[in-house]
Amino acid sequence: MAALYRKYRPQGFDDVVGQEPVVRTLKNAIDAGQIRQAYLFAGPRGTGKTSLARILSKALNCEKGPTSHPDTECHICRAIAAGTSLDVVEMDAASQRGIDDIRDIRDHAVLQPVEGRYKVYILDEAHQLTDAAFNALLKLIEEPPPHLVFVFCTTDLAKMLPTVRSRCQTFVFARPRLPELVRVLRWVADGEEIEVPDAALALVARAARGAYRDAVSTLDQLAAATGKKISVQDVLQLLGAVEEEALFRLCDLIVDRDTAGALTFIEELSEQGQDLGRLVTDLLEHLRHLLLVQHMGHVPDSLPVTEEVRERLHEQANQLGEATVLRLCDLLAVAVEDMRQGADPRLPLELALVKVTRPAADLSREATAYRLEQLEERGLSGPVPVPGTGTSPPETPSEQAPAREPPAVDLEQLQEVWQRAVLPAVEEKSIPTASVLREAHPAGLAGDTLTLEFPRNAAFHRQLAEEPKNATLLADALYEVTGRRLALAFELGANGGDGEPPEEEPAGEDDLVSLIKETFDAREVEE
Repeated sequence: MAALYRKYRPQGFDDVVGQEPVVRTLKNAIDAGQIRQAYLFAGPRGTGKTSLARILSKALNCEKGPTSHPDTECHICRAIAAGTSLDVVEMDAASQRGIDDIRDIRDHAVLQPVEGRYKVYILDEAHQLTDAAFNALLKLIEEPPPHLVFVFCTTDLAKMLPTVRSRCQTFVFARPRLPELVRVLRWVADGEEIEVPDAALALVARAARGAYRDAVSTLDQLAAATGKKISVQDVLQLLGAVEEEALFRLCDLIVDRDTAGALTFIEELSEQGQDLGRLVTDLLEHLRHLLLVQHMGHVPDSLPVTEEVRERLHEQANQLGEATVLRLCDLLAVAVEDMRQGADPRLPLELALVKVTRPAADLSREATAYRLEQLEERGLSGPVPVPGTGTSPPETPSEQAPAREPPAVDLEQLQEVWQRAVLPAVEEKSIPTASVLREAHPAGLAGDTLTLEFPRNAAFHRQLAEEPKNATLLADALYEVTGRRLALAFELGANGGDGEPPEEEPAGEDDLVSLIKETFDAREVEE
């Protein structure tokens, strides 16, 4: 018994789903008698390239043709569908890729068709032909006999030689959208009397990622495993996929900052046998959908989701902040990298959930900026209390929204993030400047002016730090970490003794050279 993807392969142009521009162009060209000597079908696997090449062969050789509506019932059409036609030759360029194979084509191409009007050569995965094989074909493609047609099918258009592409009419096949894939699966399921809900078909279609063949093959496997009675749970168990409800629930826990709930939910999924690696990738895809909705203001038609999921996506995109989505994507990238190295993704996944639900637990510079952004958002969205009442003042139509205030910063916070976040931010832009500033520490904050104190014996470092270029780098780094633009003041500290500190003797030439070498990792060039 034939596999379902072969049994339900489209037999005519009208049966092809999701490739309307390609089908329309080919039908119009056949009706107008504008048949080209070479076609190039390019697109992802399982999108119907070889099937459409066979339909084109039927249209050219049908007993009623050439016609854009081959009857599929005549002897020639049935032979092409069965793969037994002597006039339609299918070759796998992955295994028949050498110049000897192409010479065989050249020797037989000059012969007249046995039954039909055209001899058609369909070369699958054509990009795997060697350069020598392509060069041997060039003349035959450019000036073929009137009865010869080539159809090159490839999943990697960039690897096709430009000289070959210039001699072909190129068609790019697109991945079908989710509703189109579900429609095909429903057609197959009805034809095979398979009991399956639309939700299960949507899961199968989502897992296929735009490949008809993969989707129908998965449906075939599910039908065999379940006796043609497929449930949503059967699909999840076979594919290891994560139910969309679980993704929404996990993001709801993140919205609520429920760290314990998120970790408990991960434990429940693990006990159910859920592949946590698949959970990471599916959660990243879900976050991508939320990000698109947040920036576009609506759910794009291109997203492979059902109408019910569209409404929930729009609702959750308004609840989950953009900063949170971006932060979680960055954190999950660590889990993805660990998976590539063969490690268990569970710990990176749990760490990501802890860090995004409890930002104070994360000590990285990115987390510091993230926490400040969260405070800014809360300050903007929260009500302004009236002293003594705990309520917000009523707004009048003439009132305007208050200007966005920078986040508050105190000296203790600056001292905490100085070594951990500020200096690494400077170091990313200038290692020598960061080396100079490591001698200093925040000593005072008056208004928007930060005073940095250098040791008494670091006068030269202070002079370098005061240079406009270095001071600007530091100011930018402080703004990046704190979200506040601070003015800078530099001073030397006391030496720890009583009374006025003694004047420091000017540094000699040898001292200055040694300091420059140490600070800038330099070496002295002999004249």
